[in-house]
Amino acid sequence: MLAALSTQAQLTRAQMAGAHANGIHANGAPAAHARRAQVAATPPMGWNSWDSYGLTITEPQFRANVAVLRDKLRPFGWQYAVIDEGWYFQNPQDRPTPQKLRYDIDSFGRFVPDPRRFPSAIVGAAPSPRDESSAGGVIPATIEATSFATLGRWVHAQGLKFGIHIIRGIPKVSVERDLPIQGSRFHAQDAADQNDACPWDPTSWGVRDNAAGQAWYNSLLRQYASWGVDLIKVDCIAAHPYKLDEIQMIRRAIQKTGRPIVLSLSPGPTALDHAAQVTQLANLWRISNDEWDVWSADGKEFPQGVEDQFARLSAWARYAGPGHWPDADMLPLGQLSPNPGWGSARATRLTPEEQRTQVTLWSIARSPLILGANLTMLDPPTLALLTNREVLAIDQTALHSRELLRQGKLVVWQADLPSGGVALAVFNLGETPLDLHRRLADLNPQLGAHAWRLRDLWAGQDLGQARNVTARLAPHACRLLLLRPIAATGATGP
Repeated sequence: MLAALSTQAQLTRAQMAGAHANGIHANGAPAAHARRAQVAATPPMGWNSWDSYGLTITEPQFRANVAVLRDKLRPFGWQYAVIDEGWYFQNPQDRPTPQKLRYDIDSFGRFVPDPRRFPSAIVGAAPSPRDESSAGGVIPATIEATSFATLGRWVHAQGLKFGIHIIRGIPKVSVERDLPIQGSRFHAQDAADQNDACPWDPTSWGVRDNAAGQAWYNSLLRQYASWGVDLIKVDCIAAHPYKLDEIQMIRRAIQKTGRPIVLSLSPGPTALDHAAQVTQLANLWRISNDEWDVWSADGKEFPQGVEDQFARLSAWARYAGPGHWPDADMLPLGQLSPNPGWGSARATRLTPEEQRTQVTLWSIARSPLILGANLTMLDPPTLALLTNREVLAIDQTALHSRELLRQGKLVVWQADLPSGGVALAVFNLGETPLDLHRRLADLNPQLGAHAWRLRDLWAGQDLGQARNVTARLAPHACRLLLLRPIAATGATGP
């Protein structure tokens, strides 16, 4: 069964990418759109440092997590290893007092990895760094000749893909020094919009929509391509505020590199009004504010919880497809330590039922699956949750998915699978147990055309032939079923 699932997933990726390449393309550029669809033909799966390390990740910590990703998760499709925010801070612990922060930049004004935290970033016989704390500026910064190229090559040697997080814009320290923009006649002050700063980040100015601004992003993406970056998560660009001009400049810069780089936009909630734009320009975009290990936001903007994502994923479902995936945010599972991006070090607050519900919803809605756990502390239950091939195959191979029913605290989702089968997920969002007995035809008339063979994917059990769905669901729990037509009972998976 597992081999058949893997083969089917590979076929579906190719089929979906090829089919989508014949669709509608932005700006009359079908070739570029087709390449983008192939970059993220299925929802990306991987790990991001933010939920466990916040701003403080170091190279030894990153390598230790990547080793677990390689050994325990890569065989199941998890492949991206992403360093989140702050890799250019010398003193990330001082982020609450921004005036104390010290930055690492190169001679062209681009942030570079701090060699104290990332020793492999030191490039060959690079000259000694220059302390520019007081020469030509007041924002503390050190000009370094450092690079993530060595670390990127190491990630690739593990059979994985390398990603980084940035804040959109141009560093204030570079604008203050008016440093040259590499590969152009422009300087930082030509590109910077000093009336536009991210409202919650102290590091950067916005970028003007002009030739200098495009030159800046071209320089930045050339640098990242030379590092072997496969995914770039750009923050303060999808909402709070939404910056279409900078998204367009980044997309053009990515295309200019010729490297297949996944473009992920953050934070959310991205407005549905922008769906046509982000679908054409980005590979992933956040659909909510930061989602953490809580069940519900209870009306607050931050943090968001698992329950809050049901309505959002339903609204965005029709925009999911090869090359463009609505992103319900990371999976805050397992151990979130030693320095999570929110709160104190802890084991996830989600109950076992809530964890399974989260993975089920993300999978049947075809969201990217980006894990936030400290992988060096994976326990057997969390590992089992992340390595169910049949569940992951739904996320990776489903052709369409949608919410079928929302009735009180009962929610039902359906995903259509390439084998002709159907995945059906039933959820109890309530605080009391829920007894479910429904005819399949009542959930979706098309399901009532014939009987089905049912399989419980989390239990790994075949349930026989049925025309009904019966379950007793605990609070915040779910059930995930694979329905196979009786005529196709020889099929071995989605």
